Amino acid sequence: MRFVIAALRSTLYLLLQIIITPPYALIVLATYPFSPFNRYRVISGWSHIMLFLARFICGVHYCVLGAENIPKKPTIVLSKHQSAWETLAFQQIFPPQVWVLKKELLHIPFFGWGLAMTSPIAINRSRGKAALKQIIRQGRDRLQKGLWIIIFPEGTRIDPGKKGRYGIGGAWLATSTGVSVVPVAHNAGVLWGKNSFIKFPGTITVSIGEPIDPAGMDANELNNKVEEWIELEVTRIGDKDTIKDR
Repeated sequence: MRFVIAALRSTLYLLLQIIITPPYALIVLATYPFSPFNRYRVISGWSHIMLFLARFICGVHYCVLGAENIPKKPTIVLSKHQSAWETLAFQQIFPPQVWVLKKELLHIPFFGWGLAMTSPIAINRSRGKAALKQIIRQGRDRLQKGLWIIIFPEGTRIDPGKKGRYGIGGAWLATSTGVSVVPVAHNAGVLWGKNSFIKFPGTITVSIGEPIDPAGMDANELNNKVEEWIELEVTRIGDKDTIKDR
């Protein structure tokens, strides 16, 4: 019965998303002349609406541990990636930001158009070292403009309980610029699974670690340190805070 209710709620959520997204995309396109920060405020409004609907309709809530670890200046966030939920929630949790993402995402109608307006670092992963150089060049530019950078080191969404290979791009950017890294763990995939239509009610836990200063470390050492913290923290928070509400 709970599964049926969750399915009905998820259907309503999707219908509202389909209704809201096209006209909102037109509003976003109209912000082209705005400054990056003013554009971001309008664009991120869509995510805020989607999070509200997820909470009100699907019962998906979240809590944040370690919010005091969020620095006051632009920082590089390296996070676990389990679902589409964190791409919405991080816009509410962290200051104005850009993402390092697959270039192909910009081709998605409406969603991709809005994404392109946020000045993302859109890379072609098959280009290897050229992609890394692009991350460093554009990442330095975004940081100097006061924007945060969100990177999912595993590169794609990973099911709860599993681990992908941590790419070195985010750590390389940090060691090249001297900007601190904030590691983030969460258990969103338990309620809002990878490629899953069903959103189960409950509370997602997001855990924000202390900033890691890259001084004195090479990219591999920093990457390993971030991976160790995230994976241990994902195991620690587990799914206890989500299952109880289902």
